[in-house]
Amino acid sequence: MAWALKLPLADEVIESGLVQDFDASLSGIGQELGAGAYSMSDVLALPIFKQEESNLPPESDDKILPFQYVLCAATSPAVKLHDETLTYLNQGQSYEIRMLDNRKMEELPEINGKMVKSIIRVVFHDRRLQYTEHQQLEGWRWNRPGDRILDLDIPMSVGVVDPRANPTQLNTVEFLWDPSKRTSVFIQVHCISTEFTMRKHGGEKGVPFRIQIDTFKENEAGEYTEHLHSASCQIKVFKPKGADRKQKTDREKMEKRAPQEKEKYQPSYETTILTECSPWPEITYVNNSPSPGFNSTHNSFPVNEGVVRPRLTIYVCQESQQAREQHQKHENGDGSSNTFFVYHAIYLEELTAVELTEKLAQLFSISPRQISQIFKQGPTGIHVLVSDEMIQNFQDEMCFVLDTMKAETNDGYHIILK
Repeated sequence: MAWALKLPLADEVIESGLVQDFDASLSGIGQELGAGAYSMSDVLALPIFKQEESNLPPESDDKILPFQYVLCAATSPAVKLHDETLTYLNQGQSYEIRMLDNRKMEELPEINGKMVKSIIRVVFHDRRLQYTEHQQLEGWRWNRPGDRILDLDIPMSVGVVDPRANPTQLNTVEFLWDPSKRTSVFIQVHCISTEFTMRKHGGEKGVPFRIQIDTFKENEAGEYTEHLHSASCQIKVFKPKGADRKQKTDREKMEKRAPQEKEKYQPSYETTILTECSPWPEITYVNNSPSPGFNSTHNSFPVNEGVVRPRLTIYVCQESQQAREQHQKHENGDGSSNTFFVYHAIYLEELTAVELTEKLAQLFSISPRQISQIFKQGPTGIHVLVSDEMIQNFQDEMCFVLDTMKAETNDGYHIILK
């Protein structure tokens, strides 16, 4: 019998009827779905559940991960038990992330005495914003020209080798490190959570971000493409000192709660442990070749196979004699300029002066040999020779007006980017 209590006869009959009705109602569940019914594991395997699934704890509590990343910032006390931790950061402040080697004696012997590569990203936590990440970041770039979302504080960091920050990937940094040596990397997040909220009434809550770290080892060709470990945590970023005020507010709210209510919430921890997750979805687009430059651009929204966004886009307009005269009149205050300028997009993958020369030659329908040098007009009108390094530091979607000048030594031309 399912019931341990002795019930009066009338109650017994009523109880028996309720049990039968309940059993009958359960027996029909799933029959309407037929043979094609989804199991819960099938549902969780769908792409839209990828982010939530990646945040689940490991199946085995005994599993020891090869690496552990610890963000030295306190977690919020206003997070319920079994929910993911939330950490508040101040905009532009340097925060330490400790890179710890947790390997057992015989685990991953192939990386002993070798470097590994870690890529740190600040990405959106909400799936709605993940799908439109490219548009969101382009809008941020437009409003904050020359700024980055994520930076490394290199002077503060320890054990970091060959740090890089791609000028076309504002939210990504990467570096090499030796797991056998002490390594701490200091990061700065320059965007704030409210910059990506829909401003309708004011006072909206800021959107949460994620800090994700993906670590790779070298393959036989010396490229860092073999995935070792990934982990992430949830953060919100406030204006300077705002994170401290928010942490204090959360703490005071928790202190006012009844003891039984406090038991439903996590304590605040002094540091934030990044939890294991899936590798960043577009990680296969990383270009790890040793040639100059940085990684290919990653997009978190789905892209068609084989279609990769160019690493750098610039817009150029050829300056005509009429345009020069109109511009001169406008500068002299002789009337407003009504000239309509047409710009052409140039897409660069190699980020070299040779590639830029070839693309400009295609635009002018001339041979690349006819372009002697490319200069960029600098302060006080000086002409600075365009090098590979200069191109690698161009901001994405910069606009230039092109002027040409006859070369002195041959039949070619110099091109000046203004």
